Amino acid sequence: MDLGPLNICEEMTILHGGFLLAEQLFRPKALAQLTKSDWEHVGQPIVEALREISSATAHSQPFAWKKKALIIIWAKVLQPYPVSPSDTETRWQEDVFFSVGNMIPNINHTVLFELLKSLEASSLFIQLLMALPTTICRTELEHFLEHMTVDTSSKDVAFFLDVWWEMMKHKGNQQDPLLSQFTIMAHKYLPSSDEFSHPPKRFKSDPDVCPTMPLLAMLLNGLKKIQKRILCLGMKCCALANLADMLTVFALMEDDPQEVSAATYLDKLATVISVWNSDAQNPYHQQALAEKVKEAERDVSLTSLAKLPSETIFVGFEFMHSLLREWGEELQVMLNSSQGTNYDSYRLCDSLTSFSQNLKLYLDTTSLSKEERQVVSELAECVKDFLQKTSKVLKNKSGEDITASITMAIIEQKMDRHMEMCYIFASEKKWAFSDEWVACLVSNRALFRESDLVLRLLETVMEVTMTDRAIPQSQIKQVIGLILECYADLSLPDKNKVLSGVLHCWGRKGLSERLLDYLEGFQEDLNTTFNQLTQSASEQGLAKAVASVARLVILHPEVTVKKMCSMAIINLGTHRFLAQILTAFPALRFTEDQGPDSSTTFVVSCLKETVWTKFSTPKEEKQFLELLSCLMSPVKPQGIPVAALLEPDEVLREFVLPFLMLDVEVVDLSLKIFIQTLEADAGLEEYWLQTCSPFPILFSLCQLLDSFTKYWQLPQEKRSLPLDGKDLVIRILELLCAIVLGNAETFSPDTWIKSLSWLHRKLEQLDWTVGLRLKNFFEGHFKCEVPATLFEICKLSEAEWTSQAHPGYGPGTGLLAWMECCYISSSISEQMLSVLVVDVSNPEEVRLFSKGFLVALVQVMPWCSPQEWQCLHQLTRKLLEKQLLHVPYTLEYIQFVPLLNLKPFAQELQLSILFLRAFQFLCSQSCRNWLPMEGWSHVVKLLCGSLTNLLDSVRLIQTGGPWAQGQDQDLTQEALFVYTQMFCHVLHIMAMLPQEVCEPLYVLALEILTCYETLSKTNPSISSLLQKVNEQRFLKSIAENISPEEWRQTLLQKISNF
Repeated sequence: MDLGPLNICEEMTILHGGFLLAEQLFRPKALAQLTKSDWEHVGQPIVEALREISSATAHSQPFAWKKKALIIIWAKVLQPYPVSPSDTETRWQEDVFFSVGNMIPNINHTVLFELLKSLEASSLFIQLLMALPTTICRTELEHFLEHMTVDTSSKDVAFFLDVWWEMMKHKGNQQDPLLSQFTIMAHKYLPSSDEFSHPPKRFKSDPDVCPTMPLLAMLLNGLKKIQKRILCLGMKCCALANLADMLTVFALMEDDPQEVSAATYLDKLATVISVWNSDAQNPYHQQALAEKVKEAERDVSLTSLAKLPSETIFVGFEFMHSLLREWGEELQVMLNSSQGTNYDSYRLCDSLTSFSQNLKLYLDTTSLSKEERQVVSELAECVKDFLQKTSKVLKNKSGEDITASITMAIIEQKMDRHMEMCYIFASEKKWAFSDEWVACLVSNRALFRESDLVLRLLETVMEVTMTDRAIPQSQIKQVIGLILECYADLSLPDKNKVLSGVLHCWGRKGLSERLLDYLEGFQEDLNTTFNQLTQSASEQGLAKAVASVARLVILHPEVTVKKMCSMAIINLGTHRFLAQILTAFPALRFTEDQGPDSSTTFVVSCLKETVWTKFSTPKEEKQFLELLSCLMSPVKPQGIPVAALLEPDEVLREFVLPFLMLDVEVVDLSLKIFIQTLEADAGLEEYWLQTCSPFPILFSLCQLLDSFTKYWQLPQEKRSLPLDGKDLVIRILELLCAIVLGNAETFSPDTWIKSLSWLHRKLEQLDWTVGLRLKNFFEGHFKCEVPATLFEICKLSEAEWTSQAHPGYGPGTGLLAWMECCYISSSISEQMLSVLVVDVSNPEEVRLFSKGFLVALVQVMPWCSPQEWQCLHQLTRKLLEKQLLHVPYTLEYIQFVPLLNLKPFAQELQLSILFLRAFQFLCSQSCRNWLPMEGWSHVVKLLCGSLTNLLDSVRLIQTGGPWAQGQDQDLTQEALFVYTQMFCHVLHIMAMLPQEVCEPLYVLALEILTCYETLSKTNPSISSLLQKVNEQRFLKSIAENISPEEWRQTLLQKISNF
């Protein structure tokens, strides 16, 4: 093991010389026989030698050689004499102290203790003493106390009190290789019978063992023995202070006392150092501030791992009471005079104050016998009386405030509690921007890489720059730059903590609120950063992008977030990447205290102010929808923690509920947001809809549906949502009802009933069909209310249905009401079909029903959504299947009676002619003024959808659908006939309609011709060729009547190509 200079060197030679001189002075006696009285004459050469060594090495290793020399000397004292030559040989090999120790003559404990006293090395003495094995430690302390109590001088008393004080301040577990080696060697010096004679290969101290307690008890006994020799008032102060501290820390304090606050700790340090500065006699008076702080830290940080035995505690109590009675009066006189402003007097009063406070707590919380309680009470009263008579001592503080210097010294030297000092440093406004403060921040910036520290520094800078205009601008920029560097080095969660603090302190403008003048280049940085983001929007560049945005968002959150919102909509394809960046900053989920709506979160405000209602294309609307989805349910990239910035309930409140009206421009987008939010979050465990008041939302949707019943009567500017959007409203209503029903248990039974009743009453204001859509929702609570005329054609259960008088539903309107029920949903349609009363065996009844059906179909069709129309389409098929609906097929587009089997296509032909008859009715003189141009476009769109379904059905049947299973019949000629009829019906309808709405029908006509052409090419027989020529002439004759010319020529050309 390399132990440094534990070998024969220049320093050892000097020490050797000192001992030789002392030995010469003491001849003929040996130094091992030295007594205390001899030291004054003999010890000076040894002291001088050590001082010479210390001064020579002070610049490179201050105090290091003093410790090494004392270890060597103490080891020499402890070394047993070799008993044989082989023993000597073993020592040379194993004992690192043996070779250097041989340069020193044999000495006794007197030399050691007197040397320690002469060097005033009480701290070193305790360090070395506490490094010894327990047995040796106690023995050595006994030797020390014996030495002190013989011919006790004032220097002995002073040294004893210092040793006692150092014992209490000592903290073990110091990682010192030299002390460890000293411990190991001391184990070897123990007698072989001792339990410590077999030390471990590497000594490890046990933190649970506290050897200090018996040593303190020994020192207490030592104090008793030298009490009569304590004559100086300063020493009496020290003795009482030591005793008070020992009893406070090692007897009265809790087992795990709460550490005093950093501010109190700093104040104590400042007070101690101020007293030292004003006390010229104090040994620390001339030392550098850093050294003073280190020593003051030890003075104010007494801790204990164990308690003194009860008997020792009460011996201490009684002894203190005795000393206060004996010394109290003279000490009070001294303390109240001008002499009482030194460290000894300050420490006495401070220690007694702490002792008094803890003694009172001890009395209140400890179970004591009557005699013990009397002892403690009398002592408490005595201490209280003493302190009342000397109260001014602790109030006399130095006028110079050295707190800032102490704080910075602790930070610079990284002393105890230096991180807590960083918080005080960062928060203290009056220190900020001094040269020392800036220098400390510059040299210790690594310590300030904590979120709370960065935030405190920012708060300090913001406040100071607003109140102190004399600070140079360059210095402000320097400090801001340093703080932002610390911020940049933080982890992402810590950056969020800082951002959260910035938003709460200064709102959406962030640091720019007050520091804009010192943030040069922010706009350039913003533009550069976002240009780079749009060019490298990839997962690989996400971490770098987040880091870049982190700096911008703390400087000016509003500008940064708005820029990102705008880019996410305008730059196609970047919204997901930008959402990932935004969701990396959950601190942005911040609710502003000010503004028109203080409940709106910051991100929502930015979205509303920047992009909401400002979309120029459907793609931008789509990107906005996806952006909202990403902000509500963020994709979690690898290595970057993200969190939702939007909650479903706030999305509904801000972007949906205020816009659920037919005349609102963004109603369509709001509905898409609504369905997206419901579908995305339907599986959430938490029933978030409760916070949005679901029943009023249900009524708002019902109101929107009600407005569709008067859709074509409204002016165009009041119809912002196309009629197709009705299906989306219905889907949302159904989903919302299902969610609310599924969470009915979250309502109290009384609240649930009241809410249902409220909604039912509100629906009475609306069209009856709207309420019927909530049939399942009200089931078991309210009957379905329908026009009374519906009961004329249906057998409805009175337990489930009830009739109401509805304006506009007079005699003969039962079938209209029935059809309006049918298009609501497929389940209600099935029910209506099952309760319909039509006698199939009565031709006249079927004929009347069929006429009524056509009239009702014409009345309902223009107000149907695509889904509702599809429902009626399926209903019509079922009526044809059940032969409840009769649709006669006329010969108006048949040149000759075809010898074909049209039965497989009967429904398709009937449906096609039914649609023709419906449009003949709709385009008649009595109905043609019902609809505006958009209305005609809508019904054409519905018709094209149904006819396209018919084409698909024809193709399916012709190619071997259900009808052809098990049969070998070829249905090509039949399918060609159906195509011909459908083509004629479409052109007939086109001829009746305004040309502006006919383009979808024209495209459908071309598709029918394509179907005809494709199928006809599969049958090249002579008879089919003749038929094809005839049909070409027939189809051309029909197409000749179509306008405009361009459409007509295209159709004719298409027919010619058959």
